[in-house]
Amino acid sequence: MRVGIDVGGTNTDAVLMSGRQVVAATKAPTSRDVVTGVVAAVRTILNDSGVAADRITGVMIGTTHFTNALVQGLSLERVGVLRIAEPAGCCLPPFVGWPSALRDIIRGGVAGLRGGYNVDGRPIAAFDEDAAHAAIASFAAEGLRSVAISCIFSPLRDDMERRCAAIVEQIMPGASVSLSSEIGRIGFLERENATILNAALRTLSVSVTWAFREALRELGIATPFYVSQNDGTPLDIGQVERFPVFTVASGPTNSMRGASFLTGREDAIVVDIGGTTSDVGAIKAGFPRESAVSVDIGGVKTNFRMPDVLAIGVGGGSRVRRVADNPAGCSIGGVVSIGPDSVGFELSTRALVFGGEDMTLTDLAVADGRLAVGDAGRVAHLDRGFVAAGLEEFRLRIEDAVERVKTSPEPVPVILVGGGGAIFRGGIKGASEILMPTNAAVANAIGAAIAQIGGEYEKVCSYDAEGREAAIAAVRSEACKRARDAGAGGELDVLEIEEVPLSYLPGRTVRVRVKVVSRLDDRMAEAV
Repeated sequence: MRVGIDVGGTNTDAVLMSGRQVVAATKAPTSRDVVTGVVAAVRTILNDSGVAADRITGVMIGTTHFTNALVQGLSLERVGVLRIAEPAGCCLPPFVGWPSALRDIIRGGVAGLRGGYNVDGRPIAAFDEDAAHAAIASFAAEGLRSVAISCIFSPLRDDMERRCAAIVEQIMPGASVSLSSEIGRIGFLERENATILNAALRTLSVSVTWAFREALRELGIATPFYVSQNDGTPLDIGQVERFPVFTVASGPTNSMRGASFLTGREDAIVVDIGGTTSDVGAIKAGFPRESAVSVDIGGVKTNFRMPDVLAIGVGGGSRVRRVADNPAGCSIGGVVSIGPDSVGFELSTRALVFGGEDMTLTDLAVADGRLAVGDAGRVAHLDRGFVAAGLEEFRLRIEDAVERVKTSPEPVPVILVGGGGAIFRGGIKGASEILMPTNAAVANAIGAAIAQIGGEYEKVCSYDAEGREAAIAAVRSEACKRARDAGAGGELDVLEIEEVPLSYLPGRTVRVRVKVVSRLDDRMAEAV
């Protein structure tokens, strides 16, 4: 018996699953402190199912804590940044291109050190340990407790980063250290940015995991729990506290994994219609398609793995206005604008059907008879033409987002999930079929519950020196090792092998990336 939880900006969803069956599910408003909402949601599904807390064998949680912290600039740690890149990497300093407000919150100190590697693994310069000692001592004197270390081409060789980390532990015992070789991919500035963001979240990650642990203890659930990361695999508590940035954008990933599970479609476009936004992404082999370009997080460009998701400001809680009253609002139909602002988790008090004063997309759906929530009499006065125009605007916005996510003109299945999925009516150009499965409203929680433990490894290989098959096998072996270290049991499936020729290097030099995951049926059998 496993519990899956997804904490969104508007709702907290929870499901209880036994094998492949959904035993109980609930959707409740997200509480301001988040944890209270989690306790209420889990207590509801336990009470509804009659299942005792001691029968739960696993809890998987998807949370917006870390995304919200970065977007809002709250609960972030000041970070000391050590860049091992001189004399090659001096032109663009750390934090270049960051939003000034976020930079001022996080930047605690910056030091450039001699060292780094060429793309073939040869050192650019010897690591300057004396300079490292001096810089780290200055960080300690400033009271910093979190350090980010980045080094040129450290995904190929991490010796200098690890030596620098050892010096941090010697001078600043107890400080948290984030290494770029463990977080980002090849591409220096974006990898450094991701590492700094991770370091800024480290203290918050400890408090978040403690809060979830206390919540489960209050419920009488003693089993270990995991937190979803943004590639559809889970992190245990130790990993969450080390790599909190990996949980950013886990919500859309959970929804896409849940959509694939509920429909049996492994290649499709998924539209997750929530209360605040609608997230549109593609699934390939049952997992989200990863972004091939730098991903913006809170205005900062990063290059660690992230799902390729298009988020639009349209959801059940989105505020609705006439275009004349909101000329800056985005409108395709030209009559009604929807969002991007939303009443969020206050939908149940601010929407018209619940006695509030804000007209939302939910109000239009109730007026049209698509939803039966609240008091329909409170929206009976709305003009029929205005309601129809607003709902058509909603359909056009979704259709436009699907077209932007597609990479081929061929028709593909479109799966609608999320609490706002019931609002959608009509066709979508380019869709071979439109599916809305049973339990679509809690697909995100189901996606969390079925998370498969995985591992990923990336390396620049010379096919001339070691041969293609041997090189890929070596990278696959390391990916499998990382999955085993993360707790994967049973057989592992290769989800993706990516080969990118590096034309600027002599011979057949290729960047190889392999991702593996545990088999879903094996993991479920072990849980049951």
